[in-house]
Amino acid sequence: MNWILLVIAGFFEMAFAACLGKANETTGIIATYWYIGFFICLTISMILLIKVTQHLPIGTAYAVWTGIGAVGTVLIGIFIFKEPATFWRIFFITTLITSIIGLKVVSN
Repeated sequence: MNWILLVIAGFFEMAFAACLGKANETTGIIATYWYIGFFICLTISMILLIKVTQHLPIGTAYAVWTGIGAVGTVLIGIFIFKEPATFWRIFFITTLITSIIGLKVVSN
């Protein structure tokens, strides 16, 4: 269950980064709504991370959480914000995913 919560926390990390990106693209009340979404996602992500670290090693949990957020944010950048999908970006994202899986395999 803790690993599932950790993945959910990582998804909320991706969501708060996406909200921040959308807020920077807009102005006025729409930007305010995106900033509110940012703070809601940030809060949920942190609460879940705190809960998970009571049962999983902090180093592993934090690395997996940030890894999910980093991979997801890069993919959101590519697919939603039309950032370039160069060979090296994909290569390093792949190595990051492999590292996250490796941490899960060697952890309790």
